[in-house]
Amino acid sequence: MNYLRRRLSDSSFVANLPNGYMMDLQRPSGSSGSSSSTSSPASPATERRQQPPAATAAAAPAAAAAPCPPPQPASTGTFLSSFSSVVKTAQIASAVQAKAAAHADSAAAAAAGTAPAKPVVRKPKVLLVIDDAHTDWAKYFRGRKLNGEYEIRVEQAEFSEINVASTVSTGCVVDMQVARGGTKVVRSFKPDFILIRQHAYSMTPGEDFRSLVIGLQYGSVPSVNSLHSIYNFCSKPWVFSQMIKLYHDLGPEKFPLNEQTFFPDHTQMVSVHILFIKLPH
Repeated sequence: MNYLRRRLSDSSFVANLPNGYMMDLQRPSGSSGSSSSTSSPASPATERRQQPPAATAAAAPAAAAAPCPPPQPASTGTFLSSFSSVVKTAQIASAVQAKAAAHADSAAAAAAGTAPAKPVVRKPKVLLVIDDAHTDWAKYFRGRKLNGEYEIRVEQAEFSEINVASTVSTGCVVDMQVARGGTKVVRSFKPDFILIRQHAYSMTPGEDFRSLVIGLQYGSVPSVNSLHSIYNFCSKPWVFSQMIKLYHDLGPEKFPLNEQTFFPDHTQMVSVHILFIKLPH
């Protein structure tokens, strides 16, 4: 640029320029074609004399324009600005999508809250009561719920009216045959828990139901009163032996106990009496 400035300020250089050269630079671009077409052509001698300065002037702008590289920082800045704009656009789109999803979730939660909840139908729990027919246990549990959620369905029968089948994997299944109002009712079910109000053993023939107690214990059926106590009370000497243990632990003052004698066999209870027989001579 300094070179061009010095050349243009030189009076001899300006004098050697063709006619109308500087005028073309000062005119607008739209009128450059018309002015160049109306200018008078120069003579051959003038062209030969003015050719070296014109070549020099043409070489000068080329030399001045050659060292100017393209502005790299501008292109780098343009790339970074484009990349940042893409990132900002993606962030804005992600934020809009997150807000839309949150709005949809809140709308769904509001709709679920306003919609009436469907009642959960729970299977009632089966209570097996082993007792005679003099007491109706169903009326005591009518309208009651276990833990406030499960209804209680009472099945009542005696030991002589049920049969028990127990396995390790499936638990206990009770077959019941009960006469209700002259009608024989046959039913099979799996009890959830039991209540025993009848003695499982009696001296009367045919009233030994200890095997049913063992079957209920084998099936791991929860019981209101302990099955261990039910089975232990089937033998009165066994219960008395437990009371003797308490007698020795607490003492006769705190736990008095009647004196009893136990014989494993009834034949040992017969006392041996000495008999004297006097024979006449």
